[in-house]
Amino acid sequence: MEQKNLKVVGHSYRKKDALQLLLGKPLYVQDLAPAGALVVKLLRSPYPHALVEEVNKTAALKVPGVVGIYTWEDVPKTRFAIAGQTYPEPSPYDRLILDRHIRFSGDPVAIVAAEDEKAANKALKLIKVKYQVLEPVLDYRTAKDNPVLVHPEEDWFPPCQVGGDNKRNLVASETDSHGDVDKVMADCDIVIEHTYHTKAVQQAMMETFRTYTDLDRYGRLHVVSSTQIVFHVRRILSRALGIPKSRIRVEKPRIGGGFGAKQTAVSEVYPAFVTLKTGRPAQIIYTREECQIAGSPRHEMEIRVKLGASKDGKIRALDLYTLSNTGAYGEHGPTTVGLSGHKSIPLYTGSLEAHRFSYDVVYTNLQAAGAYRGYGATQGIFALESAVNELAERLGMDPTRLRDQNMVREGMVMDAYYGETANACALDRCMEHCRQIFDWENRYPVRDLGDGRVRCAGVAMAMQGSCISNLDVGSATVKLGEDGTYNLIIGAADMGTGCDTILAQMVAECMDCSLEEVSVFGADTDVSPYDSGSYASSTTYITGKAVEKACAKLKEELCQMAGEMLDCDPALMVFEGKQVRNTADGRTVSLQDIAYKAQLFSTHSAMATATHTSPVSPPPYMVGMVEIELDKKTGSVKVLDYMAVVDCGIPVNPALARVQTEGGLVQGIGMALTEDVTYNAQGRPIENSFMQYKVPTRLDMGKLRVEFEHSCEPTGPFGAKSIGEIVINTPSPALAHAIYRATGVWHRELPITPEKILMSMPEEE
Repeated sequence: MEQKNLKVVGHSYRKKDALQLLLGKPLYVQDLAPAGALVVKLLRSPYPHALVEEVNKTAALKVPGVVGIYTWEDVPKTRFAIAGQTYPEPSPYDRLILDRHIRFSGDPVAIVAAEDEKAANKALKLIKVKYQVLEPVLDYRTAKDNPVLVHPEEDWFPPCQVGGDNKRNLVASETDSHGDVDKVMADCDIVIEHTYHTKAVQQAMMETFRTYTDLDRYGRLHVVSSTQIVFHVRRILSRALGIPKSRIRVEKPRIGGGFGAKQTAVSEVYPAFVTLKTGRPAQIIYTREECQIAGSPRHEMEIRVKLGASKDGKIRALDLYTLSNTGAYGEHGPTTVGLSGHKSIPLYTGSLEAHRFSYDVVYTNLQAAGAYRGYGATQGIFALESAVNELAERLGMDPTRLRDQNMVREGMVMDAYYGETANACALDRCMEHCRQIFDWENRYPVRDLGDGRVRCAGVAMAMQGSCISNLDVGSATVKLGEDGTYNLIIGAADMGTGCDTILAQMVAECMDCSLEEVSVFGADTDVSPYDSGSYASSTTYITGKAVEKACAKLKEELCQMAGEMLDCDPALMVFEGKQVRNTADGRTVSLQDIAYKAQLFSTHSAMATATHTSPVSPPPYMVGMVEIELDKKTGSVKVLDYMAVVDCGIPVNPALARVQTEGGLVQGIGMALTEDVTYNAQGRPIENSFMQYKVPTRLDMGKLRVEFEHSCEPTGPFGAKSIGEIVINTPSPALAHAIYRATGVWHRELPITPEKILMSMPEEE
């Protein structure tokens, strides 16, 4: 369907909840918990590696208002994973609710349940713990085959074989190749080989991890959580607590941001355990410090890139090795690492003769990593795009022209991307569009402003995916109301992305009604049809297609009912938005009449449910260009202008797509320049608040400009692909490139802080 023929899809609408948000009306987890809910707090270990020998609770239990204190001796002994992934999970079962074996500084030692926060905090201070301190593994480069084991337990279990071995501190390991890399590399005129380091980065969502639990009127565990993955949380809790999934209901209210952090069940199990123990409602609210030291940040990665090219700029061979630090537990470790190669190498399908990608994911005694927007592709693209920019500088070529002759183009088979074909690819047009709008030809040269200040530009391109192919499932139920309006029921979670609005636009387009005539409900495991969850950029592409299918089924059902009402062949009936018409004689039946008929001596239901999955994951593409001003006297970098051109197929809601892009750019700029994670001697992150962890503000961003180049993805709803993750991927390499242009120094570790820039400058400068 061409965009010009669409009435609702492809047009900008404000989010359905925009006015409610403006007025402060939406309810979050903390708003829903009853006044009498128990306050749950966690006592955390000060040591990165230890065995708990004794927990003395005597004094703490005497604090007025303390209801219970639970340790490793009180919890079930079945190991589980908290990664929100489809069963069987690729992540190993390596956690207990509370473990005697402490694996990072911040690992929970005890659960305190009290009537109020004051009592809970007082009890935390009175609990006395005797530890046997063990030698930790704090350097991920020495973790593999280290004599110190992070997970020596015999009941460590990988549901999927991904090359892991806990007796080697190894979560996952694999090698994938195409062509004879060594032979092609040996024949190249230029070989560039460097190692790049990206640190852990915090999602820093405004609403911290939080969960409220109680027992419903049937005695079932009712979980209300700020989560992206209601169905996965239900399965995780079932295994961890040892109760059937049928006894658990999980729902999400309004979410105050997630960015992937809430694709991990960080907080849910603790109040759930307390509720089952006490029979009372319970809630846990992570402090900002807890989010910073015991959350689920981006995986730290070290990526070695070896690039072989001809002297005319043809990139002939790529060899990537990624070492990923999963921290104390393995959630998302086996899956994030794959994207560092599989979603960077295919960018150069246009010229590539051979490639190899291998990786190891290792345990350390540091905070466990998890999912974050970009999910491994961000790290790999920083490394590879930096190497390509270095190739351009060595050859004296314009880096945008170098990419023109090497990039993937529509119709090409991407061997490094699971053999998928780029059926909808406007990357070449993104590059040309960005070049023109940004005025690349004039901004790329270094301009000396005097007094130590220079201006220059950098570039990068990126790709991502639109789902997890052959795995993700999305479902939708569309129901006709008595007044001729529609209800859309989904299992995907809107966490500020606007997916409720986008999916409602698709219903409005399919059912020929206005956006206001579609109400959206989700997500609740008791009510919603199954959905893998809001992650992997899959909601628009996967759940959107389910919406499209459900609407088609509903129209068939409505035509069937109208045919029976008019006593004619349903094949003669045609859906016309507000009515169904008989094409033979022109008689019509209104939607309201059909809705009422469904309630009166009828075997039909005025609703339809559809499920969708996809064997492919069509990549969105993006080009980013940045202009900076760098002060050589201080090392400070000012972002003046960031231009992004994105191919996400047909943008369902261009305004929301633009906001998504701007938000991702800000996060990417923060990762590149300011957001740092450093550790003290105990392996605990020093940046434990927003006073130390420097998230950029709008004032730090300069001008952000976003444009779109349309392609039409044949497997997507209305030609759409995803946009949620790709938008974070270009700032790091583009900024590293611009900083090199300004200083003559390549920075291969993030973040690139003023101190690093100043200390790396040649002495004469």
